[in-house]
Amino acid sequence: MNFKDKLTHISSQGCVQMVDVSEKKPTHRKASAESLIVFPERIFRDLDQLGFIVKKGSVIQTAILAGIQAAKKTSELIPLCHILPLDGINIDIEPSGNHCLKVICTVCVFAKTGVEMEALTGATVASLTIYDMCKAMGSGIRIQNIELIEKRGGKTDYGN
Repeated sequence: MNFKDKLTHISSQGCVQMVDVSEKKPTHRKASAESLIVFPERIFRDLDQLGFIVKKGSVIQTAILAGIQAAKKTSELIPLCHILPLDGINIDIEPSGNHCLKVICTVCVFAKTGVEMEALTGATVASLTIYDMCKAMGSGIRIQNIELIEKRGGKTDYGN
């Protein structure tokens, strides 16, 4: 088996293709992704004292809305993703470790294909929004460790 046989978005002729899921049965699917935003100590301390509210507004609430919107628009951003009628999107943002915020995006759907890309997109855009809202406070903010942490439904499960 060559590598092309494992890449579902590459045809046997080596061309890009959208996966045909027309013969699959819909199942309940769920995926969660997380990312970490690492702040310089001073910036995090200042944000904490401000209740994570800056001139642009609430950092956390704006990031949650941005992440939800992004998950809903994943198929518009990533060319080979299917358009999915998402049943639920939840974004949690909380302090984690030293001077960090952790973003977790969980997406659910009853469909023929999974929602991993929607969860990853939601977590990423929520993180980018936090970065955008806080960058005026100084440099050194980093987004790292964007990863799928759970996938349920379909042929394989992953994570917790």
